[in-house]
Amino acid sequence: MLSAHAASGSGGDCRAAFDLGADRVGCRTNPAPDRSVDSVDPEMDSQPAPSGSAMSGSATSRSATSRSATSGTATTGTSAIGVVSPFLEAARGRPAPHTPVWFMRQAGRSLPEYRAVRGVGSILDAIKQPELAAEITLQPVRRYGVDAAVLYSDIVVPAHAVGFGIDVAPGIGPVAEQPFRARADLGRLRPLSRDDVAYVTSTVELLVDELPAAVPVLAFAGAPFTVASYLVEGRPSRDYRHTKALIHHDETLWHELMECLADSAIAFIDAQLASGAGAFQLFDSWAGALGRREYERYVLPHSHRVFDELGLRHPAAPGIHFGVGCDHLLESMYAAGPAVLGLDWRTPIGDARSRLGDDLVVQGNLDPALVLAGEGAALAGTRAVLRDNELPAGGRHPGHIFNLGHGVQPETDPGVLAAVVEYVRSTTAAP
Repeated sequence: MLSAHAASGSGGDCRAAFDLGADRVGCRTNPAPDRSVDSVDPEMDSQPAPSGSAMSGSATSRSATSRSATSGTATTGTSAIGVVSPFLEAARGRPAPHTPVWFMRQAGRSLPEYRAVRGVGSILDAIKQPELAAEITLQPVRRYGVDAAVLYSDIVVPAHAVGFGIDVAPGIGPVAEQPFRARADLGRLRPLSRDDVAYVTSTVELLVDELPAAVPVLAFAGAPFTVASYLVEGRPSRDYRHTKALIHHDETLWHELMECLADSAIAFIDAQLASGAGAFQLFDSWAGALGRREYERYVLPHSHRVFDELGLRHPAAPGIHFGVGCDHLLESMYAAGPAVLGLDWRTPIGDARSRLGDDLVVQGNLDPALVLAGEGAALAGTRAVLRDNELPAGGRHPGHIFNLGHGVQPETDPGVLAAVVEYVRSTTAAP
């Protein structure tokens, strides 16, 4: 049985409090994918676990591997020789020329240039066109001068690519006509291969050639729980009734499903990083629907394995963990092993550091609603976020990546986001 004990509530590295040792059930329908370094194993229009052998060892030792990108050994904060990346420096908790900034869902419906090239139909159709997907990814970099280019993709791409039977319906989100409800459905989740997502890796390669050296491509995938919720519910849900029913009625099958989805997330992010992406984000958008004990028993071991395995394969690539409404899960989500913890707008940066340690590297966390409220409200909120990142002795904490507390809304005025970027850069620039 998978389990994790409650973490201490404040200070230090809370990950050491979790016991992640357990016997794990495998994805029994399919053989485990090749997990060598060369094997293959984000949140755009949709909003938003372990394999064959037993997970052993303490969270402290495993997290040290996952967070190796934050250490000064074997890694640098440069995208190319002599070129400093503010994003990568901050992700490693090191001083950057300015506080880096990017936005979740920065490439999307809020931009007129996006609407001009996107076309009709599912986002998955656009993602399958590397030149189009690369152009859409580049649009916010050109317009705003953001410090990271999050790949134009979607968290259900892997499940779609292996033929599970899921699409993204405009105005609705991920929809599966035949949801995952029984053991036989594991057969619809074969291991993801690099060939399955060749169009994604081609997009990453195009971006690496086109982007400034200081701006890394940010890879991403949906976390096992959030992807599972879409597969099991069959569409976006408010109560996750089918997901929770599966968790509590057939725990073995639940863990087998999460095993498969963890393998898929590892494969998908591994393919992007191997193609030149410089960092990654694991979106667990809907993990906040779970209580802490549920999360630690049914989710944490699988998300932990994603960060652990990617840390072994790509020790120089920082990983970000993000969820919405997850203040009650901060200790648990940090125990999964990310280098950076994404915060939504409900959790002050100072509170997160008081609970998880002064060296915590965070991403966030301007309320997206303030951006919709206009430039004045957005800049006031931006100032508040930056103040929250100030050190008691003065100056700014180096471990901060500015972002919204969730994705950019389609109704957002691009001019307001441009003003936010300019304010963050100008007020945090090193003298």
